[in-house]
Amino acid sequence: MVVSLSGCASMSSDECANSDWSAIGYEDGSRGYTSARFTNRRKACASHGVTADFQAYQDGREQGLSEFCQPGRGFNVGASGASYNGVCATDLEPEFLEAYRVGYQLYDLRSNVSNVSSLISRKKRELEKITKEIRFKEAALISAESTTEARILLLVDIKDLAEHKGRVEAEIQGLIADRVRYQSELRHYEQTVAAYGY
Repeated sequence: MVVSLSGCASMSSDECANSDWSAIGYEDGSRGYTSARFTNRRKACASHGVTADFQAYQDGREQGLSEFCQPGRGFNVGASGASYNGVCATDLEPEFLEAYRVGYQLYDLRSNVSNVSSLISRKKRELEKITKEIRFKEAALISAESTTEARILLLVDIKDLAEHKGRVEAEIQGLIADRVRYQSELRHYEQTVAAYGY
């Protein structure tokens, strides 16, 4: 599991020369960044002829990680859908991961509701388009300008569209049933999460 908490680590010449490396380390640690973050900063500063203070950075990062690796933060990281990158110390990681998994399960359940709602909206738009097309062809069917051959083709098209419309309507009903189930699962889980104290 990897925490996707990205951000630009490039630094200007002035930033490199005047940086409080302990504070930078603390900020990176409190956001759950890996030590690879320092490597990017070191390279950026080296290009400006400035040597980064690894020890000060590392000391600050350790303090920041102590803040990041708390169960409440683990829950928030999981609930946001971010992933975890194994930055927590062995004594803090078990509780952090337990809370993270609780949060990520909540994210999954919310995503289920959101995704199926989006799909329902998309299918409803498709249904509207089909309905309009049927009406257009029905109008052409009764038009005095339509030839017999054209009417035959229009009838075939209308039949196909009606069948397509029926399938989409059935899909929508199935998706609505899915959403009801997902919403029920989400409500039940939210009650469980409340019992955890998050």
